[in-house]
Amino acid sequence: MRSGQTAIGALTLALAAMTIGYFIGVSFQEPQVAQAAGGKVKSPVGTAPDRYVYYPGTEKLGKDEIRIIACGTGMPAARRGQAASCWVFELGNGDKFIFDLGTGSMANVMSLMIPADMLTKVFASHLHTDHVGDLAPLWAGGWTGGRTTPLEIWGPSGSRKDMGTAYFVEHFLKAYNWDYMTRAVKVNPIPGKIIAHEFDYKGENQIVYRKNGVTIRSWPAIHAGDGPVSYALEWKGYKVVFGGDTFPNTWFVKYAKNADIVIHEAMLTAEQLRKYYNQPPSRTIMMNTDIHTSAQAFGKVMSMIKPKLAIAYHFFNEEGTRYGIYDGIRETYDGPLSMATDMMVWNLTKQGITERMAVSSDEAWDVPGTEKGLQPDRSRKPETIWKELVEQRLDMSEVNKGWLDEYRTKYNLK
Repeated sequence: MRSGQTAIGALTLALAAMTIGYFIGVSFQEPQVAQAAGGKVKSPVGTAPDRYVYYPGTEKLGKDEIRIIACGTGMPAARRGQAASCWVFELGNGDKFIFDLGTGSMANVMSLMIPADMLTKVFASHLHTDHVGDLAPLWAGGWTGGRTTPLEIWGPSGSRKDMGTAYFVEHFLKAYNWDYMTRAVKVNPIPGKIIAHEFDYKGENQIVYRKNGVTIRSWPAIHAGDGPVSYALEWKGYKVVFGGDTFPNTWFVKYAKNADIVIHEAMLTAEQLRKYYNQPPSRTIMMNTDIHTSAQAFGKVMSMIKPKLAIAYHFFNEEGTRYGIYDGIRETYDGPLSMATDMMVWNLTKQGITERMAVSSDEAWDVPGTEKGLQPDRSRKPETIWKELVEQRLDMSEVNKGWLDEYRTKYNLK
């Protein structure tokens, strides 16, 4: 029961975090009253309706519904309990988008058991590792897991050519060239491609994606130098804003207005950064007042925007931190608030917003999609040129013959 115990432990931690938000598993439009976990049970052999957990793959998404899953809410330092920034958006029209893909987050994405062919669109807020560091497992894992098309990545330009998304993708593929060359022959080269859609990071509320009724806009963010952006996804009258990393700025206040959900960073307090993150006091001040957003500043931004729900992330959410950050936010904001941790889920409908926790397996497998798998490209020449690699292979035909003949007969293989 290892995976089940892990899920229960994660759920316990997350529910503790959510108790300082508004609700657990009920609409944010409803009054703040105590609710029985799961609602009224009407039969000793029946089910408890409306549980406060989400089991991936078991719930049909409404045609006018958006589901947002936090697959990474933490910081650059690796932590088993919280990966770095990653958010999966699922829309009722079938579209799925990944906003950021920070270090460690792909394990959480994989636990959702979404077919690889449905996870091909990535929007990067900027190119720090805690926002793009898990591109490799999405690229290679999806390739070997059945993806039939290239990945596509949307991201900003930079103040120099070598600081933009196109450069990042080009040199990512160069760095992983051995991986690409060896899989291109044995699997298929098509899923190993990455298409970069680079746009001007200075564009204000510019449209960077428009298809299938979905519009995604970007505007500049302020974080550690030129290049970062924030995004807004618009669909069916909904508006969901993903801030990435950003210091409070006028662009955000202007273009995040009228949003249903706003996801924005709220940094650990200066004292938490000093005590837990081993940062010198001078740097902890800089992190809260120059390149990131303090809890108080997060609250101020949300009080200006007034979203239906504000989601705070980009901090390690635990007993020693969450209450200090929460108290700081509440100094300047008294609206609907979620303190994010990994595998929290929000469903957005015309009736309101529901917050739950995803309970998923630690041992998830790739799930087949609707597309037929690709065959190896037999026209490509294998990269093996050292003749000893062929000559030194042990002959295993005798020990493999039994199961191999049986398997070939079963699947009509020559």
